[in-house]
Amino acid sequence: MTLKKKLQRIFLTGLAVVVPAGLTIYILVFIIEIMDGLLGIIPEAYQPDTLLNHHIPGLGIIVTVLLIFICGLVTTSYFGHRMVDFGERIVGKIPIVRSIYQAIKKIADGLFMDRAESFKKVVIVEYPRRGVYSIGFITGTPNGDIQKCLNHEGGCVGVFIPCALTPTTGVFVMVPRRELIEVSMSVEEAFTLIISAGIVTPKEPPSPDQKRAITA
Repeated sequence: MTLKKKLQRIFLTGLAVVVPAGLTIYILVFIIEIMDGLLGIIPEAYQPDTLLNHHIPGLGIIVTVLLIFICGLVTTSYFGHRMVDFGERIVGKIPIVRSIYQAIKKIADGLFMDRAESFKKVVIVEYPRRGVYSIGFITGTPNGDIQKCLNHEGGCVGVFIPCALTPTTGVFVMVPRRELIEVSMSVEEAFTLIISAGIVTPKEPPSPDQKRAITA
């Protein structure tokens, strides 16, 4: 191996280590700064930086997690549940706010409260045309009116197909259940495959022969 190729290999090896570590640190710092910014809604006299006379990075995350936990604890109680219902009835009387709140609440309930199949199954669908396949995530089952209009035997299923490199954006399609190809890939592995645009593929599970060789 020539010196040029050896130096190139060393540089690329270092790049493969520095890039993921650097991006991870950058994203974590970005999230911490956003969460710390949420403390700005607290009156200045009661902000942690004022009380402690010192800025502690990441304190916003701790405070936010505690507030979420306290809200969940209060909501699970009888009086807390009644208060939430009362607040939702008030919000439900405000035209524009009602639409926004109900849409966000349904999405949140589907992601965090629903124990159905939302974003728990990875599937392959023929999209955007026949013969071309995309990876998607089952988001739920459309209601009866949509099922009647589509009129497919076995019903249709909602599937979210993320865009490569930017999986926070994508398209929502409704696919006949019998046309879905379910895969044993986990959601994390599928997102890794999509974000990397196919560069990073999930590891193949060991075959029965390999498992016997490992345990032997």
